Amino acid sequence: MSTVKITDVTLRDGHQSLWATRMSLQDMLPVLEKIDSAGYHSLEVWGGATFDVCLRYLDEDPWIRLKTIKRYVKHTPLQMLLRGQSLVGYRHYPDDVVKAFIGKAVENGIDIIRIFDALNDLRNMEVPISAAKKEGAHVQGTVVYTVSPVHTMDHFLKVAKDIENMGADSICIKDMAGLLTPFSAYEIVKLFKENLRVPVQLHSHYIGGLALGAYIEAVRAGVDVVDTATTPLAFGASLPPVETVVRSLMGTPWDTGLDLHLLFDIAKYFDDLRRELGYERGVTRLTDMGVFEHQVPGGMISNLIQQLKEQKAENRLVEVLKEIPRVRAELGYPPLVTPTSQIVGIQAVLNVLLRERYKIVPEEVKNYVKGFYGKPPAPIDEEIKRRILNEVEPISGRPADYLEPLLEQARLEIGELAENDEDVISYALFPQVTRKFLEKRKEGKLQPGKRQDKKYEESVREVEENMDIKNITELIKALEETGVTELNLESGGVKINIKRESDIVKEKDDRAFKQKQEMSKPCEEADNKKNNFIEIKSPMVGTFYRAPAPDAPPFVEIGTRVKPGQTLCIIEAMKLMNEITSEEAGQVVEILVENGQPVEYGQPLFILEREI
Repeated sequence: MSTVKITDVTLRDGHQSLWATRMSLQDMLPVLEKIDSAGYHSLEVWGGATFDVCLRYLDEDPWIRLKTIKRYVKHTPLQMLLRGQSLVGYRHYPDDVVKAFIGKAVENGIDIIRIFDALNDLRNMEVPISAAKKEGAHVQGTVVYTVSPVHTMDHFLKVAKDIENMGADSICIKDMAGLLTPFSAYEIVKLFKENLRVPVQLHSHYIGGLALGAYIEAVRAGVDVVDTATTPLAFGASLPPVETVVRSLMGTPWDTGLDLHLLFDIAKYFDDLRRELGYERGVTRLTDMGVFEHQVPGGMISNLIQQLKEQKAENRLVEVLKEIPRVRAELGYPPLVTPTSQIVGIQAVLNVLLRERYKIVPEEVKNYVKGFYGKPPAPIDEEIKRRILNEVEPISGRPADYLEPLLEQARLEIGELAENDEDVISYALFPQVTRKFLEKRKEGKLQPGKRQDKKYEESVREVEENMDIKNITELIKALEETGVTELNLESGGVKINIKRESDIVKEKDDRAFKQKQEMSKPCEEADNKKNNFIEIKSPMVGTFYRAPAPDAPPFVEIGTRVKPGQTLCIIEAMKLMNEITSEEAGQVVEILVENGQPVEYGQPLFILEREI
């Protein structure tokens, strides 16, 4: 028996799970030195979704965030989460990018790198582990835990032993969906401790309510380190609270030695911040209890909700959660952790929103089925494979062996916008997002740490709390179907006025339309002409891109003749790129959206003239 150590994940996984990764560096700075003095084994502060979100939403340079945290945290090792060959992105990157990224991460302050592969495919961990070892970092190899017909204790132990033989300094059991029961936690930790030479760490999310029990049993089985978060960013989709774990072990042979009073001071800071930012505490909701069926992990479920809000489809969350296990089984039971969680998640969302399964298949899903993310734990459903790939054969080797070096090409593309090697690496990982960020930086338009308008947020929240949105929608529909032109509603002090254009306005519009019609060609001719044109609409909310990369030529121009199935553009939604194709042959006569602009569901993108 020995003291149990604790890694604090508040500054990475805590807010990624509960606050959609929106904690800024300015939010962290006032409390960093106090956290540093708490006596943690390590602080997880970087990696995962934080890199992308800094650039995309927070106007922050993630490299500057890391360097700044390192200046404040002088005693506690800094830790990051690395998605194997996917680094901090959502696809695989070539080896030159992987080596450069890891080198700069260590140079800028990372001491411990937790490396995992979503499929437990060790080929995707070889280069990251060797690069991290070469840079002198502590390498924590990771076994991704999940439940499926093919994920057995023998499988997990084999993966752990192979990772240890690759040079890992410690092993983490990563239970991102909170599926470990207390008895399973005891079993797997005991198995690892009896068969491995290196320390064992446990990371389990609270989402289904089992994590605290799992931690206690893991401690009894000999676990060396567990992950926790401060109470205001614990529970729910996040991890167990540090204060509860510390108190549970106090006075036992496993006593952590951490000062509860100091931990409470830290918690008070974050609770005040939570109130200021308007975030709720982590709670286990009824839909969260379905985790044992849908297996959606903490970070994924908060992002799913956010993404459905962007698609104006929050009411379809239950349908999506039912669709996810079906898609997961068809794709060979990948564990739901980034990037495979995004791959399974967006396909499930599209299947539900479009009311037709696999009508649109994002490029990342196609690449997964082709083998470019690694070997699935179980065979992919043959019918789904044929539908997605047609006659294309999947690859069989290490995915990164099929990728050309990228770093020098990225350096040339981004040009003078890049001020250092870190900028080039960021661009190699997220081209469109980084280019926008660097252009804003050059123009002096970055506003890191800027808060959203609280008055607006509170008014929206107040309406949501006091009005049944479904009822309002039904009233609007009734308004359209009757002669009523205005309704006034009041609930809980909130007033809403709904108006419909009067018949006078309609008659005026009708007269104007008839006058315009008389000045144009006959109606039948106009109708026939209209029937010769196809309007291509956006099937989702997202960002419109005309080309596959910033410096690549557009998919189509005005005048381009297209065939059925030909790609017209990309809509970036839910962090994945979705190719929009033409269902008919024709010629592009109009492009209705500027490159890089946001688009709404159903918004027209192109007009094509049918081939006759």
